Amino acid sequence: MSEPVSTIDGWYSLHLLYSVDWAGLRVLDKDERNALTEELQTFLNRQEEVHEKHEGDYAFYNIMGHKADIIFWLLRPTADELIKLELEINKLRVADYLIPTYSYVSIIEMSSYLGGNKTPEEMMEIPHIQQRLYPSLEKSKYICFYPMDKKRDLQDNWYMLPMEERKQLMRDHGMIGRKYAGKIKQYITGSQGLDKYEWAVTLLSDDMLEFKKIIYEMRFDETSARYGVFGDFYVGGHIPNDAVADYFG
Repeated sequence: MSEPVSTIDGWYSLHLLYSVDWAGLRVLDKDERNALTEELQTFLNRQEEVHEKHEGDYAFYNIMGHKADIIFWLLRPTADELIKLELEINKLRVADYLIPTYSYVSIIEMSSYLGGNKTPEEMMEIPHIQQRLYPSLEKSKYICFYPMDKKRDLQDNWYMLPMEERKQLMRDHGMIGRKYAGKIKQYITGSQGLDKYEWAVTLLSDDMLEFKKIIYEMRFDETSARYGVFGDFYVGGHIPNDAVADYFG
């Protein structure tokens, strides 16, 4: 059996995507719609307080295309907190007009592929690794979220490669990402045993074109070209908390 990679894990992650029942919202009178949006804005303001205390984080974006209208990305120290948070969203008045289209459960992780000879305990002491596992999310203009797997097909079976070969492939793959430092914030969340795919990638940037550039360049790297399997891509723009009424109005 090929040697499994170890991971160090950070905050639990939940992506929730919805379509909006715009026809249903249109028949509400002004007071009903105002009450609905004010409650949602209050909910988001509470998430901002969590962000400021660094006890978790959140992001709220408008998704382009027909696959969804909005996405909540929620981060918390425990799975139980995310379960309660999802229930809180379900009990909001706006939930009567939200149609679930997709969700993704995972945990922010960093694998030992990139840790050299350091133990997980030693890696946890490094400041930039702490920042990756327990991030303070920048509210960038755009988001790109997608799930992915590594292939297990015939000769292209990632999980049968020797550890050293996988390490080298991931180092080469990571060097491409470093070229986009300052342009893109990248968050990797592991989901083995938690969701259909094995990982999810969430990218934040103030320039949507950078998503296209990094994904296209990585397609030519062997790790993606030979072993990558990708789900749908969800891309959209940030909805500031004080713009909720305009979005649903």
